[in-house]
Amino acid sequence: MRFLGINAIFHDPAAALVIDGEIAAAAEEERFSRRKHGKRPVPFSAWELPEQAAAWCLAHAGLRPEDLDGVAYSYDPDLVRAGQQGQDPRWEPLRTTFARRAPAFLATALPGLDSAQVRYVPHHIAHAASAGLAAPYRDSAVLVCDGRGEAVSHLAGHYRDGELTVLATQDLPHSLGLMYEEVTEHLGFLRSSDEYKVMAMASYGTPRHLPELRELIMATGDGGFHVDTIDWSVFAKPLARGEPWSEGHADLAASVQARLEEVLLDLARWLHERTGERHLTMAGGVALNCVANTRLLAEGPFEGIWVQPAAGDAGTALGGALHLASMCGEPAAPMPGAALGRSWTDAELAAWLDAARVPCERPPDLPAAIAADLAEDRIVAWFQGRAEYGPRALGQRSLLAHPGHARNTERLNDVKGREQFRPIAPMVLAERASEIFARGPAESPYMLFVHDVRPEWRDRIPAVVHVDGTARVQTVDRAAQPLLAGLLAEFEARTGLPVVVNTSLNTAGRPMVDDPRDALECFGSAPVDVLVLGPYVVRRSGVFAS
Repeated sequence: MRFLGINAIFHDPAAALVIDGEIAAAAEEERFSRRKHGKRPVPFSAWELPEQAAAWCLAHAGLRPEDLDGVAYSYDPDLVRAGQQGQDPRWEPLRTTFARRAPAFLATALPGLDSAQVRYVPHHIAHAASAGLAAPYRDSAVLVCDGRGEAVSHLAGHYRDGELTVLATQDLPHSLGLMYEEVTEHLGFLRSSDEYKVMAMASYGTPRHLPELRELIMATGDGGFHVDTIDWSVFAKPLARGEPWSEGHADLAASVQARLEEVLLDLARWLHERTGERHLTMAGGVALNCVANTRLLAEGPFEGIWVQPAAGDAGTALGGALHLASMCGEPAAPMPGAALGRSWTDAELAAWLDAARVPCERPPDLPAAIAADLAEDRIVAWFQGRAEYGPRALGQRSLLAHPGHARNTERLNDVKGREQFRPIAPMVLAERASEIFARGPAESPYMLFVHDVRPEWRDRIPAVVHVDGTARVQTVDRAAQPLLAGLLAEFEARTGLPVVVNTSLNTAGRPMVDDPRDALECFGSAPVDVLVLGPYVVRRSGVFAS
């Protein structure tokens, strides 16, 4: 059977296609529209659909809308409680109205689709399915935590043989995700977008406000939590966008981050006591907090944790489709990886380069050629295979650099036009990771955990070491990513370093590069030395020769 999933109601609109229980395609609308996060999460944008992403998913599989057995829309307007705290009463009815009309909107956007095929999947059920049904575990506890859904902000339960049992939810207005959004805005960043910047800033501070926050944010012992209305200006003055932050602001970020981790640990312990499961699966925007994930793994009761790579709202498109498939008796296959988006053949890439009149070469040994560039401290834009689903660059649409030069942190942040306190990440062969990094899982293919960099390596790979001595590691499996594995091996042969810097291929405020045009535009506008498009190599010295 064929099920299309749609996320559209809040932010990060996306589409995903599941065929016979297997994930065939998934993509975020921002990669097509080139609008970061697709749209802002305001009620009057709820009508906007991931039209391009949905059309591509169907085209990729050679399907027409009328071929679908169902379309999952990851929000159920019947669950909205009118007048509930946590809503904006001026605008919430509009969001609900748009959700009720989603079947008609989708039938218009996808000509041939019968609107009766559209089925509502509750927001947090879709999140849960994106984790529990896509994970490599048959059975697992599942924890969902985000800003909000229809009426709740949290779900705890477990999957057994593909069936979800919900054990606890948390009613609005209490929300760990909204709390983190509020402090994000207080610190001068864009809420529902820049929360990861607060996580990075937290490493520069001391959690000296923990005693006060423990009185305001707490687990309630029944699988839920309580979040008071908080006046953040008591802790630090609000910042305007781009205004310099101080030690006091870093201390606030550190305090909020630490309290979030403590409450998540309380929730995980409660869930483990109720389920006895060995493994925890996670989704929802809060699950993208890789520092919290590592603490859950290190101090929590579960043997293993699997986090959906598209843990934010984009992932509910996938979860909705998996949920419909499961309800129809089709067991879900584990997620094959995050490379679920668009790709181009070598001939198509060559045609793009010809059309752009860009000189290029095709090295006989691509990993060796690019490893030599990296060893010479050149910055490489790396475009390979299917685009990633989710917010992390995982070697499909990446900027690569030498980790051995401390200046490359500043250099890459300048290339991307972003704040200098932001860390950049390392990738390493999975079998080498434990030599260099401690704590965190042995394998971390989706960059959703942080690891401690072993002391003897910190001076050798300073570009990827955050101020607190950690790194958000991506481990590379030789069988799954042979080209990247070859590049890492060739780079180590030249430098003695088994690590390469990997950060997303984009500039500030722009989505990750997705198609060849995006890659060429980024290469043309940013100080990148080398562009790799599939097997082809473009050098700045050749394109912009005087």
